[in-house]
Amino acid sequence: MKTNGYAALRCDAPLAPFDFERRELRPNDVAMEVLYCGICHTDLHQVRNDWGWSQYPMVPGHEIVGRVTAVGGDVTRYKVGDHVAVGCMVDSCGHCDQCRKGEEQLCREGNTQTYNDKDRITGERTYGGYSKYLVVREEFVLRVPEGLDLSKAAPLVCAGITTYSPLRTWNVGPGSRVGVIGLGGLGHMAVKLAAAMGADVTVMSRTKDKEADALALGADRLLVSTDAAAMAGAASTFDLIIDTVPVKHDINPYVPLLDVDGTLVLVGQVGPLAEPSTVPLLLGRRRIAGSPIGGIAETQEMLNFCAKKRVLPDVEMIRMDQINDAFDRLDRSDVRYRFVIDMASLHAAA
Repeated sequence: MKTNGYAALRCDAPLAPFDFERRELRPNDVAMEVLYCGICHTDLHQVRNDWGWSQYPMVPGHEIVGRVTAVGGDVTRYKVGDHVAVGCMVDSCGHCDQCRKGEEQLCREGNTQTYNDKDRITGERTYGGYSKYLVVREEFVLRVPEGLDLSKAAPLVCAGITTYSPLRTWNVGPGSRVGVIGLGGLGHMAVKLAAAMGADVTVMSRTKDKEADALALGADRLLVSTDAAAMAGAASTFDLIIDTVPVKHDINPYVPLLDVDGTLVLVGQVGPLAEPSTVPLLLGRRRIAGSPIGGIAETQEMLNFCAKKRVLPDVEMIRMDQINDAFDRLDRSDVRYRFVIDMASLHAAA
């Protein structure tokens, strides 16, 4: 299937129009027209080869909402015209213990990423959602529930599930005391979701500048992490802290804020951290953990939860030809809180 999109041709070049071929439908495939695609900070890292494993040409995009245009002969869950979504992965082995229990993101053989990866059958490059059409295995397609605004829903399948999954893993609910470090694309979703689950939510930030935004998003308060007295007063008051900061940073100021058996979960930074001290871990039986996205069943659960609770990200809509400016702004944290590309603009942009 011939299609087009925007691609990075090398790490130091702007994204540009790109024509390529999608695979023909296999019996268990769903083809879709991409309607909206969110821009994740991961896209920026991947395009710039910050992690050292990027391959070019690269078509980014793993926050995808679309409309089904065709289905393979064995597909039973979807039909032409359905509104669907695709997140960070498009395949997994399907037979390991993790896949069998619905944790495809933790596949023992490695899940297949939506872009910058290889198809499990042919070895062809996977290309993401900055494109007109997408072809995905049925089991990795998600249904967009009625009531979710299609133009805002795309970031839910990355930023949404990345923060929803640890909230569910650590059993957040009414009475839970949740802290959120960082108020960007991930952080603002963590606040909204934790608040919708009934938790008491505190945003942690270096200054008071984001206090009004934090409260508007559903937080109960903002804790200034550079205020030594305030931090000391908050010691041992959190059950869970979600750390969304996407760069190397120091977590030592935050660990003492956890109560006994509390957990600080890293969801933002991929790579090194400043050296942590074990003292508060040992003395308070506290934990530092990591969490990726969730499995397909949990992601569908999250979408259904967001439809029921009317939880959506705050987005800024852009045209496809504004992608390079959006990347520059994302690098400066100049977005509240997620860019979404209106893919109807792709044809005019290309």
